[in-house]
Amino acid sequence: MEKEINAMENDYVCVKALQAGTQIIGLTRGGETKSHHTENLDKGEVLIMQFTERTSAIKVRGNAEVYTKFGIIKTEK
Repeated sequence: MEKEINAMENDYVCVKALQAGTQIIGLTRGGETKSHHTENLDKGEVLIMQFTERTSAIKVRGNAEVYTKFGIIKTEK
């Protein structure tokens, strides 16, 4: 239960695809950074993600809006 509560405290990031084929790539934490998960979004789709013990970075490839607690970031192709 404690692990679940800690997971809920991690930061969430939302990505809204502005074009079909936008890729979201989760990158691992640790000594060697590797891709561990990829999602492809169609235009208008939204993905809500969370940084975890395993995920230290998220890469967005394509036109999208990234919503964070710091504001909105627009990517460019």
